[in-house]
Amino acid sequence: MLRLRSVLDTITREYRGERVLIVGHQVIVNCFRYLLERCDEQAILAIDKAADMPNCGVTSYAFNPALGWHGKLQSDLCNFVAPLEAAGTPVTAQPNMPVAPES
Repeated sequence: MLRLRSVLDTITREYRGERVLIVGHQVIVNCFRYLLERCDEQAILAIDKAADMPNCGVTSYAFNPALGWHGKLQSDLCNFVAPLEAAGTPVTAQPNMPVAPES
């Protein structure tokens, strides 16, 4: 989580006002959601448990100047797959494959 906080600090400092694309797996996307949406642990675990993220799903945020003192990022899309569906591409979600026994 410390690395993602550092990434957010860098993006805020060096790319303010720019469009930024981050590509990652479900865990990374959910960790960014945890940070950006200021979720508590129970809320993000519930989001994660509700459904697996579709492959190539888009989660995006847009800057809203009306939020907070200086504006904040606001969730814009979550698991958006309409472009895939429009192209006739099957939308898949692969469950996590265990690599070691769970304890």
